[in-house]
Amino acid sequence: MRFSTLGEWLSWQETLHPQAIDLGLERVRRVYRALNPAQDRPFTITVGGTNGKGSCVAALDTILRRAGYRVGAYTSPHILRYNERICIDGTPVDDAAICASFERIEAVRGDTTLSFFEFGTLAAMDIFRRAELDVQILEVGLGGRLDAVNIVDADAALVASIGIDHEEWLGLTREAIGLEKAGIFRPSRPCILGDPDAPATVLRHAEAIGADLLMQGRDFSFRRENDGWTWYGRGETHAALPEPCLRGDHQYFNMAAVLQVIEAIRPRLPVPEAAVRAGLASVHLPGRFQIQEGEPTVLLDVAHNPHAVRVLAEFLRQFKRGRPVHAVFAMMRDKDIRGVVECIRDLVDDWYLAPLQLPRAATPEILLPVFSALGISQVQQGFADAAEVFARVRRNAENDSIILVFGSFFLVAEYLARIEPIPPKFEETYG
Repeated sequence: MRFSTLGEWLSWQETLHPQAIDLGLERVRRVYRALNPAQDRPFTITVGGTNGKGSCVAALDTILRRAGYRVGAYTSPHILRYNERICIDGTPVDDAAICASFERIEAVRGDTTLSFFEFGTLAAMDIFRRAELDVQILEVGLGGRLDAVNIVDADAALVASIGIDHEEWLGLTREAIGLEKAGIFRPSRPCILGDPDAPATVLRHAEAIGADLLMQGRDFSFRRENDGWTWYGRGETHAALPEPCLRGDHQYFNMAAVLQVIEAIRPRLPVPEAAVRAGLASVHLPGRFQIQEGEPTVLLDVAHNPHAVRVLAEFLRQFKRGRPVHAVFAMMRDKDIRGVVECIRDLVDDWYLAPLQLPRAATPEILLPVFSALGISQVQQGFADAAEVFARVRRNAENDSIILVFGSFFLVAEYLARIEPIPPKFEETYG
């Protein structure tokens, strides 16, 4: 065996490929075919989108498990432990299983270079294939068309939303980005579009390849009611559903898209109404509108682009109820920092800039001019590390206030790590 621990494998993988991102399927498909010559796989649902992917994967996973199916879920990035990326029946697989899969991949890859993400994607598919699953749910890492998960022809595909992010890789407009995300669609198979205002490029692509496109607001919809909500599809209705366990008005759109996936795959994987209800009422996803009650209250969210932060701002506007908001903030330097701050500036009383020990993290020298240009003066910086920021904001915050921790997966992980110690973090591109 090349390495004896998961940490050693991951450290080596970060050095294997000269680029952190190398979109394209030729290399990873070549290794996949060597790893799995028969191309065996479970029933596959692929989930993409700018935001909402994690929520949709979590809901699909929970509902299908409630229906009695054996489910694998592959997501990225992780919050605390790498193992979170590869779950079977809601439980992260252990280090030994991942290391054994990495060893099998290494044995067949030859001189083909793989990125950190590609190694993990192949491992998830390898582990799921061997686990005799009923269904695997694969979350797109970046884009869709050229993302590693797209080496599998999905039996059903979901694009949750389309916004501006990763422009250097996907394009500068929603039209260009939407077309990249629609690359996970397949001819004659159900392709669910959760964004009710999707660009025309997505619809044209679906029509051109002959996909069975099901679009929010056209083919399915929902209505909120006093005692819950009702979902409407092509001849099907789910009435008096429980409110989504995941917080935020936007989750109705995500859950409506999830229910359309459940209806679309019913001929292969029928799901009882009771499983739908139980799944919606119990789904959980760390780091998304995660609230820790106390004095003060802490609100954690991994939002790191304007589309996601606008949604966060809508939630915060209702949640704050006149309470002061102290924002602990960090972002990656390649993100739209000004766009993010503009979306939520009117709801924040003061800001604390948290340093992250990552090459991609935006430094105070990058962040401070943005705040200055926006006329925001209540900004504290100069901290040694994130732990010092968290301690300072807790000392300064009133008992009835809200501490908002947002802007990066890595920042939320830093906060949660104070509760549960974790192994070293491995940097990726998602922020």
